[in-house]
Amino acid sequence: MSEITTLLQAAREGDREAADRAYALLYADLRRLAHSRLRREGAFTLLDTTALVHESYLRLAGGEGPAATGGRDQFLAYAARVMRSVVVDLVRARGAERRGGDASHVTLDTAVVDGHPAPGREVLQVHEALAALEAQDARLASVVEMRYFGGLSEREIADAMGVTERTVQRDWQKARLFLAMSIG
Repeated sequence: MSEITTLLQAAREGDREAADRAYALLYADLRRLAHSRLRREGAFTLLDTTALVHESYLRLAGGEGPAATGGRDQFLAYAARVMRSVVVDLVRARGAERRGGDASHVTLDTAVVDGHPAPGREVLQVHEALAALEAQDARLASVVEMRYFGGLSEREIADAMGVTERTVQRDWQKARLFLAMSIG
């Protein structure tokens, strides 16, 4: 068992020191994930790589520990899901603030609203399509999260999921087709 796997296992059992040590060892990988994530939607979140890593850490540390039961790859897949959640929540919050939160608004000219999609809408469309995919096939959704949002390689995804690389390749193709049809 690798040091990271041992530390993650201890962290799941409540060892705070092990959790901090595992986080320190995986920090560079988490920054890579965050950078990959923000390259796609960073303009809509106003986050930088470090802020996304730290916000994700707060969510990871705030729970009962990582839900992933394996080693490094499973933890990074879980972290990619948490980062996606952080970005989606921030885009939703920005959209609510921009529309005035609880204030009621009256649009006088709907052509103006219909002609300009809201910034960040693409993030929410991808999130909604991924939620629909997850309802249909959770494994395909996991492959998308790990590859698109997490930047993991096919080999890393296969190891994390306990399947072959070829299975990951097929799942990626199916998922891309589903998402393309959903987002349209």
